Amino acid sequence: MYFESRGQAGRILADQLFEDYRYEDCAVVALGDGAVLVGEQIAAALHCVLTMLVTEEIEIPGENLSFGAVSQGGGFTYNAEFTQGQIDGYTSEFHGYLGEERRKAFQKINRLLGDGGTIDLELLRHHNVILVSDGLDSISELGVALDFLKPIETKKIIVASPIATIPVVDIVHVQADEVHILDVKANYLATDHYYEINDIPSHDDTVERISQIIMRWS
Repeated sequence: MYFESRGQAGRILADQLFEDYRYEDCAVVALGDGAVLVGEQIAAALHCVLTMLVTEEIEIPGENLSFGAVSQGGGFTYNAEFTQGQIDGYTSEFHGYLGEERRKAFQKINRLLGDGGTIDLELLRHHNVILVSDGLDSISELGVALDFLKPIETKKIIVASPIATIPVVDIVHVQADEVHILDVKANYLATDHYYEINDIPSHDDTVERISQIIMRWS
């Protein structure tokens, strides 16, 4: 399944969520700048807040595999697709490298947060939280978001994404209360491949879009 743009994919997801959540307390949390283009369509349809959780993935050197992700709260979540044995092995082999990458990832997050876009936990408390991605090719990004939400009392955690891999979907169905995935890929290519238009805004533009979402309620 291919999409004209992230906005189009967001509108399809919004249609799926509208009937059940239009008059419920909801908050849309986008997992990255590209996800904001998807999430703003959902937030506009549901007349709810849109915010973004800033995370950074860390890859295992030379293997193009996500080891896990760091959240803006400083927490680190391992890739849930790994066994404990794999985690221990990679940690032992790349201990110094992974520790340095975690430090640099948190520094990068802090620089982004300095430009705006911090998440207000009170906007999520006692709400249906809709975690939105523009493409879930690894569980790490979503896993760190789910860990970030654990201390917050929410009504439901709903995951919405236009596309995802089979392993991610298998894990998400266990960890989330509700899942909306438009297409599941056995052989996932780069996320941009599934969109004809790849117009991801800069982080500054993303922060501005978030601040203006109420004006685009329809």
